Amino acid sequence: MENAAADRVAVRLDEGNDPYGLIVTDLVALIGHVQASLRLIEAAIAREAVLAERQADTDIVVRGDVTPRGLTASAALKACDAGLGAALDRLRDSGAPARLLN
Repeated sequence: MENAAADRVAVRLDEGNDPYGLIVTDLVALIGHVQASLRLIEAAIAREAVLAERQADTDIVVRGDVTPRGLTASAALKACDAGLGAALDRLRDSGAPARLLN
């Protein structure tokens, strides 16, 4: 998979596209994927909370597997999102040195 991604970037570079623009575009897409994953995790945690609330009112047993793993994954994705956002801000900064791409 890593080779396929590297090949895709190499092909795009061969087509004369601006590598800076490609990096920014890829970062924006990656940030979108991370944020979509965060929303999915938050929705799963919310569903589990509703089920746990219902469980309190009935005798149904609901396993609480999502919340601990979800919170850990959510924290990691939030850190990733912040780091990607900082990288994107740095790349978009007009004063960023050209060697950033090297």
